[in-house]
Amino acid sequence: MRDPKLTDSAVQAALALHPGWSLQDGMISRTFAFADFVAAMRFVNAVADAAEAADHHPDIDIRYNKVTLALTTHDSGGLTEKDFALAAQADTLAA
Repeated sequence: MRDPKLTDSAVQAALALHPGWSLQDGMISRTFAFADFVAAMRFVNAVADAAEAADHHPDIDIRYNKVTLALTTHDSGGLTEKDFALAAQADTLAA
């Protein structure tokens, strides 16, 4: 069963609750910076575990100590609550 796609106003309201995340090309994304490559990879592995548990997988770009996550719910054709839930988990894992 598909998750319901959020309206534009719901996306904007959700973004207001998730500082650091921005809307780009129908996805929400954020770049996280860490002390070094090893710390960045620890974060990526923790996000991978959370994503697998949620059965919701982000696009991940790793550049030495910077990790960019991009989220959308492909099955639903846009952003859903799943995207913002995983964004919140990523924020917690990065803290």
